Amino acid sequence: MDLLLWRHAEAVEGLPDSTRELTERGVRQAHKVAEWLESRRPKKLRVLVSPTVRTRQTASAFTKDFKIVPALGPGNDISSILGACGWPGGGGSVLVVGHQPELGRLAALLLSGQEADWTIKKGALWWFSNRVREGETQTVLRAVMPADLV
Repeated sequence: MDLLLWRHAEAVEGLPDSTRELTERGVRQAHKVAEWLESRRPKKLRVLVSPTVRTRQTASAFTKDFKIVPALGPGNDISSILGACGWPGGGGSVLVVGHQPELGRLAALLLSGQEADWTIKKGALWWFSNRVREGETQTVLRAVMPADLV
C-alpha cells in the first residue's frame, strides 16, 4: 500500500479556522505539487481530504474526485487518520490532504515507530509505502517533496 501525506498549502490567517482559504502563494504551491504528483500518480489512488476549505482547495489543484473525511480534520488523533485510510493493509494507494501537527506525528510514527512532533512544511508531500521482507513489515519513505523545491 502507498500512503501519501499532503499538508495543505499556505492559507490566510484568521477565524473561523475551518474557512481559511489559500493565499496566492498557497495556490501556486498546491499547483506545483499537484503537477509533480500527476506525473507519478499511483494507480487506483483514493484521495481523502479534511473538511476545511484550505485542504479542499489544495486537493482541487490535483483532482476534483476526492472524499471529505471528518476524521482528517484538525485535532483528530493519528489512529483516526490511519483508520480512515486503511494503513497498512488497505491495499491500493491513498492520498491524505490534512494538517499539522497530525501529519507530522503520523510521519514520525511510520518512520520511527513513535509519535513525535515532526514538522511537514505547508504544501509538502510525503510518500510512504509498506512491504514485507523476510516476514517483517517495513515502512519505506519513497519521496519528500516540499512545494518550494518542485
